[in-house]
Amino acid sequence: MPCLLLILILFTSALSAKPVSVENYAALPQKSMFALSPDGKRVAFRKTSHDLDAFYVSDLSTGKAIDAVNVSQVKPDGVTFLNNNIYALFASKNMRLWGYRGRHDVSAAYARNIQANTLHQLLAPGYGIHSGQSGLGNIIGVSPDGKYAYMPAFEAEITSRFSLHRVRIDKKRKPKVHQKGSSDSIDFFLNDQGEVIARERYHNRKNLHVVESKLSGTWTTIFEKESKFLTRSFSGVTPDMQHLVMLSQHQDTKRWAYYTLSLIDGEVSEPIFTHPDKDVEQIVEGANGRVYGVKYSGFTPSYEFFDPKLNARIKGIAKALPGMSVSVVDFTSDWDKIIVYAEGAGSSGMFLLYEGGGISLLGHARPDIPQKNVHSVEPYQYRARDGMTIPSLLTRPNGLDVVNLPAIIMPHGGPESYDRIGFNYMAQYFANQGYLVIQPQFRGSEGFGANHLLAGRGEWGRKMQDDLTDAVQHLVKEGKVDGSRVCIVGASYGGYAALAGAAFTPDLYQCVVSINGVSDVDAMLRQEKWDYGRDHWVVSYWETVIAKGQIDKDHLKDISPINHAKHVKAPVLLVHGEQDLVVPISQSKKMYSALKKQDKQVTFLTLDKGDHGLSKKENRMRAMLAIDKFIKKHI
Repeated sequence: MPCLLLILILFTSALSAKPVSVENYAALPQKSMFALSPDGKRVAFRKTSHDLDAFYVSDLSTGKAIDAVNVSQVKPDGVTFLNNNIYALFASKNMRLWGYRGRHDVSAAYARNIQANTLHQLLAPGYGIHSGQSGLGNIIGVSPDGKYAYMPAFEAEITSRFSLHRVRIDKKRKPKVHQKGSSDSIDFFLNDQGEVIARERYHNRKNLHVVESKLSGTWTTIFEKESKFLTRSFSGVTPDMQHLVMLSQHQDTKRWAYYTLSLIDGEVSEPIFTHPDKDVEQIVEGANGRVYGVKYSGFTPSYEFFDPKLNARIKGIAKALPGMSVSVVDFTSDWDKIIVYAEGAGSSGMFLLYEGGGISLLGHARPDIPQKNVHSVEPYQYRARDGMTIPSLLTRPNGLDVVNLPAIIMPHGGPESYDRIGFNYMAQYFANQGYLVIQPQFRGSEGFGANHLLAGRGEWGRKMQDDLTDAVQHLVKEGKVDGSRVCIVGASYGGYAALAGAAFTPDLYQCVVSINGVSDVDAMLRQEKWDYGRDHWVVSYWETVIAKGQIDKDHLKDISPINHAKHVKAPVLLVHGEQDLVVPISQSKKMYSALKKQDKQVTFLTLDKGDHGLSKKENRMRAMLAIDKFIKKHI
């Protein structure tokens, strides 16, 4: 396998002989979203180009395409096989719902029958279910005969009841209620026969999280906890179908660990999967929620499974790809075939198929970016002013000594998220232009334990912002960064941090880029209450993260960059999607007005039909071209 890796890397480096431009980095991956059929004979994937966006299905034995569906008019979200002949396409579209205020991102699942050449939406608003729903793309299981998908939705007749529906896969039929739910139902769990054996509920007004078991034939409460928002995660069923998988913080390490909850008596196990230095980030599960193991957090992913042979197999694949970040994408139920995604060590991303002890190439994500233009990403850490260690990533321009370089600091979104070693198209482009790219995992970031995460509560614009300032000052002191040539670029919470940097440390940055960023925290919270209602757990979550639950208008005013526009010195570029439903465009519009009122240098780019994640290729390209021009002008 190591010899094969060398061939793959050489092949990658030879793909493009043309100069690599901002357009190459900004382009969407040419191949992505791979999935295997249950028998392992077919593979589905998304393929994009300048004039086409489509899902394809290929025969693995011949490599020939046997099906294709154009998805240029929607936002593709994923693909999975329902049986060997029918696969589901997941997509969303920003649209209006008749009778409801505003625009909504409406997600849906579509069943594509390869043999019959048909395509139909599995759940559609008003067709057997309540008409005012936006999230209709969740498939939690498939019947043993492969004829039905099980999907949660609000009922047509009792619109307040969130129930599990049985939906015909091969043809369009009105769904039928498979298991009645309640107004506070949030999830259902199935056995191998497609029978509901448990359901999860959360009552927003009572702040009550409940899990009920139906293993004995009647509903029995096996878990109950009062909390302002969800502090336990239930996701999947153990192979014996006698337990649910529960993610919770380990009492000693304060790391997220894997436990089981008995469906018989509610007993919680000792930690089954836990790691002293990493959180359990997610469950690795297959059909109908069967759990095989876990994925741990970290700058590079790692896995642990129940089956020792599977542990050895995944470790062997990673060993054959040294220096690369390797993620499991999909697999057959016997794990004889596994699709993995690998990036790093000179690769801009490639999808590989493991089969019979060997690895073969399925496709490159970005064939127009050769090895020499993939820049090194290295872990780095420093101490903040209060002594806390802040893990970070540095993307270093190939061929340059890290001495007195111009720099781009890129705070991530979330803020309870974190960056990984891999191909970040924006960071890679900046490094390709000769900038050192800094990605601090400031306090409040996930993946580094509860203490690191909780240290960010109530610290928006304060210690979380200090961590970014300290990163720049630390690297300047070490001689790695030219302190007179530093720009801050961020999206979502990172956009807030960029604006906060401009307002609260006006002498630190020579330019500022906020993409879909928050400028007014008070307005953000008011919008969340309007969207969800004051009693909703989402509102409680944000109040806890931003202000430790103690909302004070003066505090929100103090940490909102919009109220400090007069202090801004650096030129500011605001980029915002017109249809961003996560952070409304009004956040950037009002910041633009506040900066113009103070006669500051500010540019505002509105992305037509743009969403929060720059998912449209046209918008990502426009944003990157504008950012490239702006930064080159100012540093």
